[in-house]
Amino acid sequence: MTAPAPQTDPAPQGDLVAPAAEPTAPVPSMTRRQVLEALSGILLGMFVSMLATSLVSSSLPKIITDLGGSQASFTWVVTATLLTMTVSTPIWGKLADLANRKMLVQVALVISVLSSAAAGFAQNTAELIAARAVQGIGAGGLTALAVVLIADIISPRERGKYMGLTGAVMAVSMVGGPLIGGIVTDGPGWRWNFYGSLPFAVVAIVVLQRTLRLPPTPRRRVRLDIPGALLISTGVTLLLLWVTFAGDVFAWASWQTAAMVGGALLALGWAVWVESRAEEPLIPLRLFRDRTLVLAVIGSSALGVSMFGTSVFLAQYMQLARGKTPTESGLMTIPMVLGLFLASTVAGHLVSRTGRYRRIMIVGASLQIVGLGLMGTIHADTSFTLVATYMVVLGAGVGMLMQNFVLAVQNGLDVNDTGAGTSMIAFFRTLGGAMGVSVLGAVLSSRASTLITGGLEEIGVPAGQLGGSGALPDLATLPAPVQTVVENAFGDAIATLFLIGAPIGVIGLLVVIALKEVPLHAKTGIEQRAEALAAEREAEERAHPKVGTLATVTASEPPTVDSEAEKLTTDQG
Repeated sequence: MTAPAPQTDPAPQGDLVAPAAEPTAPVPSMTRRQVLEALSGILLGMFVSMLATSLVSSSLPKIITDLGGSQASFTWVVTATLLTMTVSTPIWGKLADLANRKMLVQVALVISVLSSAAAGFAQNTAELIAARAVQGIGAGGLTALAVVLIADIISPRERGKYMGLTGAVMAVSMVGGPLIGGIVTDGPGWRWNFYGSLPFAVVAIVVLQRTLRLPPTPRRRVRLDIPGALLISTGVTLLLLWVTFAGDVFAWASWQTAAMVGGALLALGWAVWVESRAEEPLIPLRLFRDRTLVLAVIGSSALGVSMFGTSVFLAQYMQLARGKTPTESGLMTIPMVLGLFLASTVAGHLVSRTGRYRRIMIVGASLQIVGLGLMGTIHADTSFTLVATYMVVLGAGVGMLMQNFVLAVQNGLDVNDTGAGTSMIAFFRTLGGAMGVSVLGAVLSSRASTLITGGLEEIGVPAGQLGGSGALPDLATLPAPVQTVVENAFGDAIATLFLIGAPIGVIGLLVVIALKEVPLHAKTGIEQRAEALAAEREAEERAHPKVGTLATVTASEPPTVDSEAEKLTTDQG
């Protein structure tokens, strides 16, 4: 029997010789400057995506009114984006295994911005909804890839230090977007909001090309789970259609409800069966064995409902309940974003300094519940100072929770599952948001309609004066008494949405309390993949040792110290 020859010997030629594995060089840590350079392109891509959405948030009531849309149309302009974003997020995550991630981010940017430009040419709400649906596909790519790329270059322990930059991007886009959108809407017109992100996208693509430099990722053959994607999208779409139209187009207890809910459950059940047998499932079911991931999925879904499902309707509160212009509406949302930015920045530094995140998340979940409860007390004539205070509290709670759910999952997963786990969190958070927007939009439509009808009856005005059923009113065209009725109705109806969100926020708090905290490690995704690759090569070498032609010894001969030292030195190199 022969012993393996030292790896420094020339590899002999012959059929019995296993292919030599290339030595794995240690991966040098990135300097702060290199991290910031790479991060600049990623954050700029996130900024463009968020700006494309926030630019129209303050002008959406005006857009729907000009296009003759209804409350359902308003809801679906938002829901269509969230729906396609939800379905496409895991697909983008899987594509990251097939192609260059930087190229994929740029493709997502192009899709997002071109579809935004197409929305600017929309002549009716159907065209607008279709364009926004395509825009959600690009947003799904930016959502999935940006978080994965950040995990590649920044370790969980150090990531908190950079959360301030992420929060700054969110703050500038969420504050600047509605403000600029309002100014543009009051000036040249709302269509220019959709064109405004084009120059930013060009800059983002150039910056990504120049600054985002990652080591090549080993590629493997991946087959996209097309049946699973179709079944998931079908099930989710049926559920969203049901919650949007039930109680308006048809009754909750009707054959349409039975058909939609039954079809959705059938499609989603079939999707689970397909995912359990797919070679490369979009949502790997084995990851649900991870307790932290399961809790994070539940918490992120609840966060999506309370975050998307309530903040989306703030613009309507400002414009339809308080009679503000789109510009004023954008300015009046600043307190919530300010609370989010400050809380995420401070929480991020605390997480990096202590390596702990659970206590901060408990505080955030508690603040979110308090903020939702306080927002549930507002009316059309509530002092804006109070409303602003409530928004700061709510924003602070969201800022402490949003990134830390992802951080907790990424910290505990195997490096090869980071992309799938991250995409899964984003998937369920966006799904919760889409469901929340649809359900709460239906509640708002029904509640506001009832309150308006009752208010008009009290002042002796026919309800038909407001136009078609479900149409959003234009306050500027209404007589003063009718305008007061509409403002009060929307103020009370939107407050109801926040009250509905409060118990959902309690679910998030219970989830955070149940989390088992794991101290944050200090290795980036790149370093973890390098170590995993080195371990795989070492295991392969042990399983298939090289056969030397001259260096052969008997099995009874112990290995010399020199040969072991030489082998160790070579392995470490």
